[in-house]
Amino acid sequence: MKNILVTGGAGFIGSNFVHHLLGKHAGYNIVVFDKLTYAGRLENLKPAEGNPRFAFVRGDICDAGAVTASIREHSIDTIVNFAAETHVDRSIMESDAVVKTNVNGAHVLLEAAREFEIERFHQISTDEVYGAIPAPNRSKEGDPLEPRSPYSASKAGAEHLVYAYFVTYGLPVTTTRGSNNIGPYHYPEKAVPLFTTNAIDNQPLPIYGDGKQMRDYQYVLDHCEAIDLVLHHGQLGEIYNVGTGVETHNIDMARKILDSLGKPHSLITHVVDRAGHDRRYALDISKLRALGWTPSHNFDQALELTVRWFVENEWWWRPIKTGEYLDYYRKQYVERAVAN
Repeated sequence: MKNILVTGGAGFIGSNFVHHLLGKHAGYNIVVFDKLTYAGRLENLKPAEGNPRFAFVRGDICDAGAVTASIREHSIDTIVNFAAETHVDRSIMESDAVVKTNVNGAHVLLEAAREFEIERFHQISTDEVYGAIPAPNRSKEGDPLEPRSPYSASKAGAEHLVYAYFVTYGLPVTTTRGSNNIGPYHYPEKAVPLFTTNAIDNQPLPIYGDGKQMRDYQYVLDHCEAIDLVLHHGQLGEIYNVGTGVETHNIDMARKILDSLGKPHSLITHVVDRAGHDRRYALDISKLRALGWTPSHNFDQALELTVRWFVENEWWWRPIKTGEYLDYYRKQYVERAVAN
């Protein structure tokens, strides 16, 4: 493993993973392959600029010619696939986009990986493939998949393809299913950066329904450490859950953000719940712990680091919250009926 293609590497988790790899593995060359859609930004990769072990290629993973050309040009031996349409709300609005990128794109990458006989293909998936998990149950890697949104269904479909290529063609694959990530470069359509940036500007924090949905929020750099571990030491063909094993109500998360910024709880505004909104995700992470991994941050620590980053990096997020973003925001929140 020496030349790694990180697809979707200009996005939130992908860019953090790139910085992690460059900092930890001095002998690795990292090539980011990214379409630069609305959530993929070159600004996320600024710390890597000028590094001789880093290269960027603008391309679509659905474009087989562009994918194979990049693999050939950079002598790629490993692929880590972060590239995806990731937002559930947008997948509900435009389901065709998530299927095209998340399923068809994964197929293109797998075919290229098979053609070039790469050393490892790692798929980034999500805990949402399990569907809603009633307490006190926790999802284990062998549990049935019951995705309930176009986004989670597309990620489950990609996972099935990855495993099929392992069984059918002997492609060396691993997969991680991550819980909700928070941290630097998080596009502010997602809950934590949305609430944080709105609170900074004294704007309402739109909470879906009663806000009692439960999520496992993990710090993105902990997730990157876990992916790195599985990439190097995970068993081929296996799937590993990645999270903290602790869940938080969304409304409690919003209150903690307001407290951290010294803002009033009255900024919380309830809006009509998302269609098919899963009430609870909860992961059993014992399989990953058996590899020697444990998260370095608890939820409060991760949230505080995230909030501070957005406070100190307005240059990054203020230009985002204009144009298309405002159109989406009005449609998704402002124009929705208020649930009182």
